Amino acid sequence: MDLDQAQREAVSHKDGPMLVLAGPGSGKTRVITERTKYLIEDHHIPEENILVITFTRAAAGEMKERFLKTMVKNKAGVSFGTFHSVFFTILKHAYNLSSANIILEEERRACIRDIVHNMRLEYEDEKEFISELLSEISMVKGNKIQVDVYYSTSCGDEIFRRIYQEYNKRIRALRKVDFDDMLLLCYDLLSQRPDILKLWQNKFRYILIDEFQDINILQYDIIRMLARPRNNLFIVGDDDQSIYSFRGAKPEIMLNFPKDYPDSKIILLDTNYRSNIHIINCSSQLISHNNTRYQKKIKANIGQGSEVSIGHFETMKEQNIRLAEEIIRLNEKGIPLSEMAILVRTNLGAGAIIHKLMEYNIPFIAGDNLPNIYDHWITQDLLSYMKIAMGENHRRHFLRIINRPKRYISRECFDSPLVDFQDVLDYYEDKEWMLERIDQFEYDLAMLGGMTPYAAIQYIRRGIGYDIFLVEYANQRRMKVEDLIDILDEIQESTREFRSYEEWFVYIDEYRQELKNQAQNIKKKDTEGIHIITMHSSKGLEFTAVFLVDVNEGISPHKKAVLPEDIEEERRLFYVAMTRAKDFLYIFSPKERYSKDMSPSRFIDEVTSSKQAD
Repeated sequence: MDLDQAQREAVSHKDGPMLVLAGPGSGKTRVITERTKYLIEDHHIPEENILVITFTRAAAGEMKERFLKTMVKNKAGVSFGTFHSVFFTILKHAYNLSSANIILEEERRACIRDIVHNMRLEYEDEKEFISELLSEISMVKGNKIQVDVYYSTSCGDEIFRRIYQEYNKRIRALRKVDFDDMLLLCYDLLSQRPDILKLWQNKFRYILIDEFQDINILQYDIIRMLARPRNNLFIVGDDDQSIYSFRGAKPEIMLNFPKDYPDSKIILLDTNYRSNIHIINCSSQLISHNNTRYQKKIKANIGQGSEVSIGHFETMKEQNIRLAEEIIRLNEKGIPLSEMAILVRTNLGAGAIIHKLMEYNIPFIAGDNLPNIYDHWITQDLLSYMKIAMGENHRRHFLRIINRPKRYISRECFDSPLVDFQDVLDYYEDKEWMLERIDQFEYDLAMLGGMTPYAAIQYIRRGIGYDIFLVEYANQRRMKVEDLIDILDEIQESTREFRSYEEWFVYIDEYRQELKNQAQNIKKKDTEGIHIITMHSSKGLEFTAVFLVDVNEGISPHKKAVLPEDIEEERRLFYVAMTRAKDFLYIFSPKERYSKDMSPSRFIDEVTSSKQAD
């Protein structure tokens, strides 16, 4: 493929700052590799003076491999790396650090886990809580936020500050740094040591950055220092695909680049070589509703093709039946399952879809390590209620649910592996009010004994008061209770077709085994199956056919998106999802989900209508 006019202009840029706006499927990787080649072959820039930065090791490796294929002679001297690998190289020379000084992810998690345990904090999902804390620690460091003025979203502000300070203290004692420390240390080093800064400025005379829309403040500040005084910054990205604010990415950095560099040139790669004209037109109409962006007019290289299919359904069940039937139809037309993808807004959205694919015997590959909802702590609580009601009297089941909701029953009264209610009554024999609570607990369990799983969950929620427990837990953890209720709704809905606890338990085991099988299959590169991935994880991928499901208000855009800038990011995320499709794009929206009325997403109207003039 020859370069088009816009690509040629970008490739042939030599000195000074340039912003390359690269829309989906516009050949940005080729532009970066060809420009690197151009600098070396046409302008005889020594390859060791060129630095190419990407955001992941896999992307850096692919970029290097593609570059080397373009060269007649093997020019291995160009530096390809991530921000972290480049900054660590600088630190390594200054401080004699080695890879042994980088804290491993499992060490970080173990450190936080130990801190949380020592502080005796109460939480249910340890993995999720630790992930949230580590994400917030990265946010504070990456955006140079003073921890004293940071408001935590995962726990109390003072608790977060104590965790943050203790975490840093512990890894310093181990002479370790995390990825965020690398940025902070590098920034401090280059700010305070002009001699070291000059050395690296002379080495990296030409800097090319991919996926620039994902950059954070600290990364940008360091890059600006390294680029001076030549400012040979060649940045490539798409502000319309900035979807990682939760990691600290700031799209306004890209939007303000021409202000930071008034002499910068801007090139738009305006031809999409991936998607057909209908997909391009619909996605362009959607993203035009964002106000904070560079205006673009994207052209299609592929002419006619299938129009975007928008489906409205009465129920989620009807949607998922249509989804399964359409997958089978496309597969029978000759499209491999591996060339199709179902994109969900969150991991939670995959459960009902997996149920339906299993029912239709459609092989699938679940990306993102999609969690098994039956492993969730809420499911485990419900199972403990049911198993006790069935006659199991293991202590572990009682300890799980005895105070969910609060009954103020002490764990001390369960002092043997098997529980006898008479022993519990004897423990509280002189406390009349506690005897009443224990009697009520025993009555509730007897009521559950003869119910279907669906009816039992309804009774646990309303009759016993489990929903009230979730409200209290969410308040304590600074979570939105709706997130927990959504999980509970999904679990309850999945039990609707089962007539007994035993039937449901057998299904849970089959479901767990299916997920285990697909986890093993995903390692085999030739595995055939439709991909199920989140919208965030789909970035950078492409498929012949893409299905966007549950396109409803509260899901996409997500209910957490309240501010105008949040809605704009949700719209960008939906734009990314749409533009993964090459030939076929389906947008499905049910009117009812888990027995709740749902409205179609505003994005569906925006896809089919141009933005009105203000």
